[in-house]
Amino acid sequence: MAKVTPRTLSGFMELPPKEQMKLEKMMGVLRDTYSLYGFTPLDTPVIESAEVLLAKGGGETEKQIYRFQKGESDLALRFDLTVPLAKYVAGHYGELSFPFRRYQIGKVYRGERAQRGRFREFYQADIDVIGDGKLDILNEAEIPAVIYETFTRLGLKKFRIRVNNRKLLNGFYAMNGMSEKAGEIMRTVDKLDKIGAQKVKQLLIDEVKMLPDKSENVLDFMAICGTNAEVLERLEMYRGMDATFDQGLDELIVVTKYLQDFGVPEENFAIDLTIARGLDYYTGTVYETEMTEHPEIGSVCSGGRYDNLAEYYTDKQLPGVGISIGLTRLFYVLSEQGLLSDEVVTAPCDALVLPMTEDLAPAVAAATALKKKFKAKIGYADKIGVPFAVLIGEDEVNEGVVSVKNMQTGEQQKMPAREAAACIKAAMEARSRAKVIRA
Repeated sequence: MAKVTPRTLSGFMELPPKEQMKLEKMMGVLRDTYSLYGFTPLDTPVIESAEVLLAKGGGETEKQIYRFQKGESDLALRFDLTVPLAKYVAGHYGELSFPFRRYQIGKVYRGERAQRGRFREFYQADIDVIGDGKLDILNEAEIPAVIYETFTRLGLKKFRIRVNNRKLLNGFYAMNGMSEKAGEIMRTVDKLDKIGAQKVKQLLIDEVKMLPDKSENVLDFMAICGTNAEVLERLEMYRGMDATFDQGLDELIVVTKYLQDFGVPEENFAIDLTIARGLDYYTGTVYETEMTEHPEIGSVCSGGRYDNLAEYYTDKQLPGVGISIGLTRLFYVLSEQGLLSDEVVTAPCDALVLPMTEDLAPAVAAATALKKKFKAKIGYADKIGVPFAVLIGEDEVNEGVVSVKNMQTGEQQKMPAREAAACIKAAMEARSRAKVIRA
């Protein structure tokens, strides 16, 4: 029989056990932090009816979606966690308490071109707050506070949450007579970081069909920078020219103030007028998070405010705000940059019990049946990275103790089993506080 060559499809990531343990540690930090802020876990099916997932209509989504037939059913793999959330909230509206705060960490699938750091199967880690008819702007400031807390707990320090408001942008384009082209302009300006101002200006002229002076106005507005207070002061010059702009500016001022109240340092968040987010359903505050020493990586966490999450499934008005961390991409980048810490315990257990004699209690009979030589056993414990080995030989049996060997330091000492358990527990609790990302 011909053998099939084992292979993993392009765009799908398989990690060795040690790396998988680090990824699981990151997920644990995310779950703990999200729970701390009152978000409840939710898990939705990986496979949905294609009609449900594509309720908004085709476009790029339909090109990238994994879609297939099973009998007469038209099915698809979820391509994000927001659409399944919308379906869930619409379907369970009567059972939920609002505002509904949920987090979800799960795999999503997109049939786009696989490239460095971008995958076809990847984990997203989302949080969203959904309101019933209305949602206080305080939530728009709390979301980046959660991002800050999450990244800090992971061990990241050099990151910046960039904040803007879509009303501000829509108002600016309206006061300049560009409302009809606002969406195209935002999508083009979104390329500033990648291709630079001169090429963006040319695209605005050639593809969006803007006059050169209008494109200059757009780029001058986007170039407003400085401290958050300085940016807000510059924006005040436009007040009174458009009602939507004024509302967006007021919201940006409130979010900036609350972010300080939430304890987010200014070096970790900045008003950035170039941030628009490509998706049209964002209507208020928008966010993108970058690693400041690796801006070439792009955003590793993004999201924003939307007015009606479930408009394709219900007539209920369900405004919300949320963010998504591209966890697989973030993990890949951190690993590639050598930023994942070796201090994180990646062994499958805290201690390995190694029976050294044939004559042991029935509880270890199975282990003695697979008995190896002493050095082989210690080598196995070392190979899988176990922090401690608990040795039970004839001397230990006779003395009613066990020998505990610290596999990191090589130190070994005898003690009663209860004391050994307490020592190992204390040591592992101390090591569990290690950040998954290097300082």
